[in-house]
Amino acid sequence: MTEPAETTEAGVIARSEAISDSAWPATSTVLQTQSRATLADVGRLAGVSPKTVSRVILGSTNVADDTRDRVLTAARSLRFRPNHLARNLRHGSVTNIVAFVIGDLKNPFYFLVAAGIERELARHGLMMILASTDDDPATEERVVETLLKQRVRALLMTPIASDQGYLEGERQLGTPVVCIDRPANNLIADAVVLANFEGTANAVRQLISAGHRRIAFVCSPASLYTHQERLRGYRHALREAGITDAVQWERLEEVDGPSAEDSVRDLLSLPQPPTAIVAGNNRASSGVVRALGNRFDTVAFIGFDDFELADAAGITVVAYDPAELGKQAARLVVERLDDPLTPPRQIEIPTRLIRRGSGEIAHPASV
Repeated sequence: MTEPAETTEAGVIARSEAISDSAWPATSTVLQTQSRATLADVGRLAGVSPKTVSRVILGSTNVADDTRDRVLTAARSLRFRPNHLARNLRHGSVTNIVAFVIGDLKNPFYFLVAAGIERELARHGLMMILASTDDDPATEERVVETLLKQRVRALLMTPIASDQGYLEGERQLGTPVVCIDRPANNLIADAVVLANFEGTANAVRQLISAGHRRIAFVCSPASLYTHQERLRGYRHALREAGITDAVQWERLEEVDGPSAEDSVRDLLSLPQPPTAIVAGNNRASSGVVRALGNRFDTVAFIGFDDFELADAAGITVVAYDPAELGKQAARLVVERLDDPLTPPRQIEIPTRLIRRGSGEIAHPASV
């Protein structure tokens, strides 16, 4: 019987060698890597100095044709790749890379936004890299500072911390900063946001038109700009309809508070439970769906943000184009690179109500 691999480093290596002897060709070497070739390596193989290799790689015309051919052949043979980042750092310049600092990697919203950014940047010879704060305010500055040390050309970010003033010096040095989904705090910066206020107000108006007056609002974390704007739209539409006692149906949770699912269960246990619910984002929507259970066909529901399988489940949502959000942010970066002195702009991406059934469930008394 084959012995299992040991958990110690020595045991794992010994087990790997045993597998190598029996299953891999004799020329293979397990647990061994080849270091990357340097300018000096290419120069030795081509019989020239590292400085000559550098001139060839940078496209200088002051090199004999046969020398250039020898250098390029040697570079291909050694799979040499020039380190443009190191060169840029030595010369105090920047790269063609634009960083996008996102929140939670598990949230599909960010990848749809990133797709729009990447396509637009590519049209202008720029590349995008992603970094995540994991929606942790304490992590934001550290992540951003790490990227700036790499001399990125510009910074796109979804702010999560309460203060982005630490970026003011970098902005004054000419690094464009564009905020996505929510504006910066204590920082002069361009921003692309959603029509949050109007989107939620229209959702509430739809529910009121279906006869509902006990309409709940669930979101987390409540302190974010996006959720504050959506809450403002919710309250505004209720006041329009003369509904002034809705605070009892608001559940404005923070990250470490009850989940949206728990909040909805609490709401449904009230003596006068809501007959309709508006969710502040796609995560809250998932919690609402789980909590409604067998009441899903009797309690009207509209979610802010479209999400996977919402169409199949017949869930009405406040939707928008995340890729357009990214596209417009990338355009602001390019415009800021072309003209750093233009006044800061804030672009608002429109939302639309997609009616699929759950938001059109009529109040029982109006049927």
